[in-house]
Amino acid sequence: MFLVFQFILGLFVDFTDLLFPTLCLGCNQSLSANEEVLCAKCRINLPETNQHLAPYDQHILNKFAGKVPIQFIASYVYFTKGGIVQKLIHGIKYKGRKEAARTIASWYGHQLMINSTLANKIDVLIGVPLHKSRLRQRGYNQADYIAQGLSESLNIPYRIDVLKRNRFKESQTKKNRFERWENVKTVFSVDNHEEIKGKNVVVVDDVLTTGATIEACAIELLKAGCKSVGVLTIAATHR
Repeated sequence: MFLVFQFILGLFVDFTDLLFPTLCLGCNQSLSANEEVLCAKCRINLPETNQHLAPYDQHILNKFAGKVPIQFIASYVYFTKGGIVQKLIHGIKYKGRKEAARTIASWYGHQLMINSTLANKIDVLIGVPLHKSRLRQRGYNQADYIAQGLSESLNIPYRIDVLKRNRFKESQTKKNRFERWENVKTVFSVDNHEEIKGKNVVVVDDVLTTGATIEACAIELLKAGCKSVGVLTIAATHR
C-alpha cells in the first residue's frame, strides 16, 4: 500500500511540475528534477567573490574603519545591475522565493566549511531584522532564511529574538552612505542580552552595499556585550 501511495504521489508531483514548472531565478527557464533555485548554467556562472579565502582583507574592512570594529566580512557573490545575482535577490525579496534564500545560504555554508576557518570563529548567527510592519507586508524576513541556511550547513545556531528593529524606515535602495546611516542609526536595539554576551556574533544579510545597516546593527550588538561582530552576506556590490 505504501509503495502504491509513493507511486501516486510521484505521478502527482510530476503532473504538478508539468503544469507549474519551477523556474530558474537567473534565467527564468524551467529547472530540471535535480536543480534547485538556479539552473546548472546560471549556478556555474555565479560571480563568486572568494572573499572567504581572505575575510580580513583590509580593503573590504575599510568600509567600517573608524566607525565600528568588524572582525571579518565575506560575501558569496558579487551583485551587478541586471545580472544573475540581482535577479536572484529580487526573487528572494519580492517574489516570495524565501526558500531560495535558505538554499543559496546553504551552498555558501558548505563552501565555508570546506575552504575556510571562519566557522570556528562564529558562536551565533543573527539576520538583520525587518520592522514588524514590513514583515507583515512581505510575510517573511529573507535574512532569517539566509541565517537558517548557514546555520544548517555550518552547524551553528541562529537566533531571531536578539536583534530588533524598532522603527519602520523607508527603503535604502536609492540612498547614499550618509543618507543610509541617518536612516538607520537609531533603528535597532538588542533583547536577550545574555544570548550574545561574550560571544562571537555574525550579522547576516542579503546584500552588502554601503554597510550602514550592518554598522548600526554591530554598534548595538557590541554595546550589548558580544565579544565580536563579523558579517556574512549572500551578495556584495563591487568596491
